[in-house]
Amino acid sequence: MPSVLNEAVKLPCGLVLPNRLAKAALAEALAGSENTVTPTLLKAYERWGRGGWGAILTGNVQVDVNHLGQPYDPALHGEYTGKAGNEPLLARWTSYATAVQQQHGSPGIVQICHPGRQSVRFAGRRGVFASTLAPSAIPLQIGEGFLARGLAWLLFPAPREMDQADIDRVVRQFADTARLMADSGFSGVELHGAHGYLIDQFLNAKTNKRTDAYGGSAEKRAKFLLDIIHAVREVVPAGFAVGVKLNSADHNSSTFEETMTQIGLLAEAGVDFLEISGGSYENPKMLGLDAPKSERTLAREAFFLEFARETRQRFPSLVLMLTGGFRTRAGAESAVQQNVCDIIGLGRPAAIDPDLPKVFLDDGLEDEQARLVLGRVPMPALARLLPFKGVGAGLESNYYAAQIKRFAQGLRTIAPGL
Repeated sequence: MPSVLNEAVKLPCGLVLPNRLAKAALAEALAGSENTVTPTLLKAYERWGRGGWGAILTGNVQVDVNHLGQPYDPALHGEYTGKAGNEPLLARWTSYATAVQQQHGSPGIVQICHPGRQSVRFAGRRGVFASTLAPSAIPLQIGEGFLARGLAWLLFPAPREMDQADIDRVVRQFADTARLMADSGFSGVELHGAHGYLIDQFLNAKTNKRTDAYGGSAEKRAKFLLDIIHAVREVVPAGFAVGVKLNSADHNSSTFEETMTQIGLLAEAGVDFLEISGGSYENPKMLGLDAPKSERTLAREAFFLEFARETRQRFPSLVLMLTGGFRTRAGAESAVQQNVCDIIGLGRPAAIDPDLPKVFLDDGLEDEQARLVLGRVPMPALARLLPFKGVGAGLESNYYAAQIKRFAQGLRTIAPGL
């Protein structure tokens, strides 16, 4: 009997995903010092493009080259005014879209992002002493104690509270980036509203202390994201998907209803899908470093499954993608069969095996064979002594970025802990 994972998923915009397995966004660190499309980046996505994915989500494409999450993120270098007069730029991004999807049919969806206060001091072209941007001037805290505070100061400049001109400019940058991706031939974009980046900073009461139209209530904190969605819709074709990645891990019982209110606003805005993830630089739960290891948790696999279940109950028509922790076909099938989500996001497993859908969708394989076991990335002894979680998260991210580079170069990947 064919796996439920082999079923197609039709998004509200009309885009059809040929199956339920999506290669989730990963930091590739392959855009070089020019922060643009490189041959190695293209080779990585050509390899994923042959893997049989229902959708391929790219790593972060930053909407402003002055504000990068990592030094080697691809980014928009200036205002995009359309195809006329931008032929070289369009050719570069069209080669990216072609590598992702046009040869093998997996829709390519570009994750577009602004890091806000999580822009590392040495990443981007604003200058090492320039401030980062944030809804409120709240510095990043990556741990307790003098050492953690010193490292936070070294890595992350103090943020500046955005004024209306800043907000309008960033909204326009998101729209420009989405328009360029649509003109290049991609099938959609995902607005990165998780992991502590700028959209998440606006959504979250911990980082948004504004008293104007963009803060003070759950609805007002969502205005920045809603403005971006509306601006993007105005410049992309009707069949172009617009999704959102949303944080779940930072919300406790006291803020849960506010989060549900914001999801309701996204549903009303007509987003094509909602990806549920979680964590930030301050608390990197998207990597599962602190995930409990009970038999019940291991059986259900997904880190954010309960949050997705509640979202599904309240918004049954919203297309949900759940990312984080899936390692077996049985676990992925269970999440879909329980009607918790529509799309299964696979991140780190996709960096180790770019052909993983061919394993999960092979009816000839028993469940015990349709799995990918990953151990922990080894942490040097000195790093274990440092008083902040971000060290482990950084090592994890760098390890899997190195595996992406390996298979882009035709080399065998190495699963951690094996």
